[in-house]
Amino acid sequence: MHRDPLKSISRLVVKLGTGVLTDSQKLIDPVQLEQLVLQLVALKKSGKEIVLVTSGAVGAGMGALGHKSRPTDLAEKQACAAVGQSRLMAAYDKLFAAHAIIVAQVLLTHEDLEHHERHLNARNTLVSLLKAGVVPIINENDAVSFTEIKFGDNDKLSALVASLLPADLLVILTTVDGVIENFSKSNPKTISVIEQIDSKIEKLAGGTTSETAVGGMASKIQAAKIVVRSGIPLVIASGKKKNVLAKVLAGGDEGTLFVAQPNKLQGRKRWIAFFHHPKGALFVDDGAKKALRESGKSLLPPGVARCEGEFAADDVVRICDLDGTEFARGIAKFSAGEIRAKKLARVELVHRDDLVIL
Repeated sequence: MHRDPLKSISRLVVKLGTGVLTDSQKLIDPVQLEQLVLQLVALKKSGKEIVLVTSGAVGAGMGALGHKSRPTDLAEKQACAAVGQSRLMAAYDKLFAAHAIIVAQVLLTHEDLEHHERHLNARNTLVSLLKAGVVPIINENDAVSFTEIKFGDNDKLSALVASLLPADLLVILTTVDGVIENFSKSNPKTISVIEQIDSKIEKLAGGTTSETAVGGMASKIQAAKIVVRSGIPLVIASGKKKNVLAKVLAGGDEGTLFVAQPNKLQGRKRWIAFFHHPKGALFVDDGAKKALRESGKSLLPPGVARCEGEFAADDVVRICDLDGTEFARGIAKFSAGEIRAKKLARVELVHRDDLVIL
């Protein structure tokens, strides 16, 4: 039942992790890359719009530059990315061209999607490419990215791209079959469907021990939170399996499906909720939390117990309950200093039109 809608999707984002693209030597595995591209070609020829978010640039560069493990030095990592990205794109270009499909390289930084005009421009570019029958191939601009402007990992990047478009489905292909209970024990079991991401699900997700990968399952769960709140389902499945994408889109029981939430966010609210590094936090009392969540109210000064961080008016802030759990995000109308001074009365600190319940 949950998987039936997957049969009728028309636009999908597919994310390929480093682990499914590289071999034990950390080099791009040409046989594996070709079988994945052939799956994408088949979907494209069946009329689907495809956006590919690819990892593997740092991994490809590591092999070329003789690194045995992922460099920790930022400049070395960026050098690997610069060498690897051109090799990766050359490989994709050749494989897709054999089927008369044009690809486009799109390198993004977090800043590109945070700034509202650039955000809309990125979306318009991707939509134009799709209309022209092109497959956009997206990666983080690792050669210039640094901590402040990074997405963190390509799982998050793929979720943001899916939310930006918006897509009908996000598929993350990795080295495991999905979210697994009893991982590394004698009785592992892939969870077929996840309707709600709760603490039990988050506990199942560890980090990663791979030398080329960044995220692990924990980052995929964070990606799931973004897309399901945007009204987009996510499937995490094994990129090592033949025809895995066709099985997913046929509604087969493949991988783990995260079910989309029915009350999906509109474009501007998605931008507020997911495309910013929040500059600070407002901690609100139970009454304010209830008014925001259940009655759709704006945030007023009496409800704010404390204010953390330094932010200016028009910055995005986290809105947390007294336990510290973030339950909303919004655009502050006043600076942190003005809010802390407690001289504001009968004003809206965050207007309900600029506020998103997560």
